[in-house]
Amino acid sequence: MKKLIIAIDGPAGAGKSTVAQIVAQRLGYTYIDTGAMYRAVTWQVMQHDVDFGDADAIQKIVSTIQIGLRYVNGKMQVTANQVDITEEIRLPEVSRVVSEVAKLVVVRTAMLTLQRQMAQSGGVVMDGRDIGTHVLPNADLKIFLTASIDERARRRWRELGDKGVLVDLNALQEEIASRDKTDSERAVAPLVQAKDAILLDTTKLSIEGAVNEILRLCEERGRSV
Repeated sequence: MKKLIIAIDGPAGAGKSTVAQIVAQRLGYTYIDTGAMYRAVTWQVMQHDVDFGDADAIQKIVSTIQIGLRYVNGKMQVTANQVDITEEIRLPEVSRVVSEVAKLVVVRTAMLTLQRQMAQSGGVVMDGRDIGTHVLPNADLKIFLTASIDERARRRWRELGDKGVLVDLNALQEEIASRDKTDSERAVAPLVQAKDAILLDTTKLSIEGAVNEILRLCEERGRSV
């Protein structure tokens, strides 16, 4: 049967990565975490202490960075130029500025080409901010996954706490609201629900509930799971 191309979009902290990863595993598909790709670029830019307004310097970084996404012991490992940065890209200092780097035309253009190459054979679940609207506009199934700002902040607060990173919950709420604004108002491929995307609010929905709903929608499109 045809291998579907599944696009999952939504704001920060909505659970996209977790849900997308499980859906991919259940279907035997490849999971592509575009957020991790932008975080990897952001981390690399920060390592070089480059100003976000220096397009030439960022162009050089983007043109030479080699991003790797692969499963190791059941978990997604993210590398930049063969260096494991899985934990580093989730640190608060990266989260605070990733939207600023991700909105740059030079960065989005480079990532767009790479992401389309990854998905061209089908059998992929790709999540991000602009997958259904810009990266994969012809995806077989488009989901817009969201949740309230309060719930998204609580989830991120628990996630960081489990890693021993202590942050203020109110500060996280403000940070997520700010990221929503930046992502939604950027000039290139802003965060917006595609007209043909299905809205899935996970504020009161478990991860398993969200996964099952997406698998049900896959069945409707002719993919037996």
